[in-house]
Amino acid sequence: GESGTGKELIAKAIHLNSPRRERSFVPVNTGSMPPDLLESTLFGHVKGAFTGAVYPKKGLCDMADKGSIFFDEIGNIPAETQAKLLRVMQEREFMRLGGMETIKVDVRIIAATNVDLKHEVEEGRFREDLYYRLHVVKVKLPALRERKTDIPLLVRHFVRRSCDRNRLPVMGMASE
Repeated sequence: GESGTGKELIAKAIHLNSPRRERSFVPVNTGSMPPDLLESTLFGHVKGAFTGAVYPKKGLCDMADKGSIFFDEIGNIPAETQAKLLRVMQEREFMRLGGMETIKVDVRIIAATNVDLKHEVEEGRFREDLYYRLHVVKVKLPALRERKTDIPLLVRHFVRRSCDRNRLPVMGMASE
């Protein structure tokens, strides 16, 4: 789906309607992080792994153990990180940046993108094996311009949410 179609909301709904709902739902916007920071964020690091790593740190995969991790813009993940993510999916394990210890995890991976991953595979920018691991259930989210009947519902939702946050009464909204 395009940006703004509600991909994260759908991912969270999948998580909340599953046996994993009592565990963490961890969203990751992979499109906004440089490769080194992404790996450290996902898998954590050991003390001394790089300049500034003065203490060990757990990653988001640790936080999502027994829960779900949502990768937004998965098509932007660098090839080296794709290989490590594939290992998490296949072997249910990873190593921290700079570490030698294997960490086991049980995590559901939900991924979203606004690009055609099959095309990215054909162009050599996305791993074919990772693509097929991720491509179990495909949900295409249409753009809001294709769902115009959702606009009044969204307006009401955001007005109510804003009023609640600002402790204001909801006034002047026409009902259905």
